[in-house]
Amino acid sequence: MKKTDQALVSYLTRDELQALLDAPDASTVSGIRDRAMLHLAFAAGMRVSELVSLRLDQIDRQTMSSVHIMGKGRRERVLPLWKQTAAAVKAWLKVRPVSGAPELFFNARAQAMTRSGFEYILTKHVATAARKAPSIAGKGVSPHVLRHSCAMHTLQATRDVRKVSLWLGHASLQSTEVYLRADPTEKLEALAARTPPMLTPGRFQAPDKLLAMLNAAGRKPNYAE
Repeated sequence: MKKTDQALVSYLTRDELQALLDAPDASTVSGIRDRAMLHLAFAAGMRVSELVSLRLDQIDRQTMSSVHIMGKGRRERVLPLWKQTAAAVKAWLKVRPVSGAPELFFNARAQAMTRSGFEYILTKHVATAARKAPSIAGKGVSPHVLRHSCAMHTLQATRDVRKVSLWLGHASLQSTEVYLRADPTEKLEALAARTPPMLTPGRFQAPDKLLAMLNAAGRKPNYAE
């Protein structure tokens, strides 16, 4: 494979995603936390670094309507929260341990969640989700796959790669174009929008040399052949 080649991104289908979001046990504090993390990671298309460093003051706690994300290269974006995502985060805030630490999510030791900590949590819940959606087991789900899933679902819903770029906080559209290659519906729409080339009907004209050869052989040309 050439260095310039890019593999297609891996992302979760709607059923796989739902199975993953439903995997945490909402009757436990850790399950409530995990569900909130998974919802935010997907809904906001967050990088794992953005998720684990998310602070309480980056969530609109009055209305629970938006999240302020500090992205890569100090690029900021404010995204609205779906009702389901807002409900999951609100449930976590109700049981979140009291602490002076600014981070929204803690581990079992009441310390700020780490990248490896979330990766462990994700792997655990993917295994649970596989009982309901077996296809998820073979997708190598990582935190970035959740980000890819957000991008693909947003693209399929809006049909606008520019909106995907804004949602993910990309510096340029070039970073977002990879999702166009991964979405088969985009290709089908492009194919349907094109018309096949029309071939102009014509009649075969025998050259003089060929006519002379046929006449010499005592045969008249049949133009219908």
